[in-house]
Amino acid sequence: MATSAAWTPLRLRELSVPNRVWLSPMCQYSADDSGVPTDWHLIHYGARAIGGVGMVMVECTGVAPDMRTTAQDLGLWSEEQVAGHQRLTSTIRSLGSVPAVQIGAAGRKSSHGVPWDNSGTRSPVGRENGGWQPLAPSPIAFASLAVPTEMTTLDGTRVLEDISRAARNAHRAGYEALELHGASGYLFHEFLSPLSNLRTDGWGGSLEGRMRFPLEMVTAARTLWPDDKPLIVRLPVSDLIEGGLTVEEATAVAARLGMVGVDMIDLASGVLTPEAPRPAEPLHNARYGPQLRTAGVPVAASGVIREADHLDEAIPDLVDTVLIGRPMLRDPYWALRIRDTDPRESWPKQYHRAF
Repeated sequence: MATSAAWTPLRLRELSVPNRVWLSPMCQYSADDSGVPTDWHLIHYGARAIGGVGMVMVECTGVAPDMRTTAQDLGLWSEEQVAGHQRLTSTIRSLGSVPAVQIGAAGRKSSHGVPWDNSGTRSPVGRENGGWQPLAPSPIAFASLAVPTEMTTLDGTRVLEDISRAARNAHRAGYEALELHGASGYLFHEFLSPLSNLRTDGWGGSLEGRMRFPLEMVTAARTLWPDDKPLIVRLPVSDLIEGGLTVEEATAVAARLGMVGVDMIDLASGVLTPEAPRPAEPLHNARYGPQLRTAGVPVAASGVIREADHLDEAIPDLVDTVLIGRPMLRDPYWALRIRDTDPRESWPKQYHRAF
């Protein structure tokens, strides 16, 4: 594993990432009442930066108060939040990893409970309890969550402004890479899928219509994000359910994303509807990589990557880099443990006495 391609650098625009094993963005639902990172985030992300990943991708961060999934999500719309994120980026960078952040607009999967309370992400939080009214392409609820309001042109303009502001604030906070969350059944994904977008205007119908607003979201992010910094999009490759988004459609979307300034596609699948299966096969999303690479954009993938040999199988034949999620929740030093090197060559010097 020491000579595996997983441990070689990767360059995106002017950014050089030291290796291709990255921390996947995973919500911690631990922001303070103002959406500012707390000490939990500082320790959580700091530990993973020490743990040997090339990039630490901070969890999905809301572009506006009503674009979060929960009231405990991080945000990037205020000066107080920018200052809090600056603590994170400074810590991650000082510990040897590249600080990145995922920004998102939750759409119909908005204003729900945190996973460990009651029924969690299937539990709607109403206005009377500090929640808000979700927006979506069409008034179709996700599971038992609130029926969203169908977005108007005015709503769309506001969301695009929110995304541009969040991208600018991410730069000001010191992030070196930016990912726009376009999967997991959130707003970007809802527009792309014919299962959640039933519009008959210019934002619906054919794939060309359904991808129009998502492309505008990317353009909004790229506009105030510096030219020398990479922009990544987490893209749903398939809805994994009949009548949903297909791999062929996703490949066409990926090609268009490359034309509007996207530097890497982060592959995901499913999760748009409660009925979609949860993939259990190792490297499920990564196996879409060769197809998506035909769009001409580098690809990454997360999902069911647990073992050292998964890295060799994935990189470089399937994808250019991987994002590790649940294994790094269980073990912040997962990346260091699977590197077949003398620990004194890869582990922090403060830990050498353990070997």
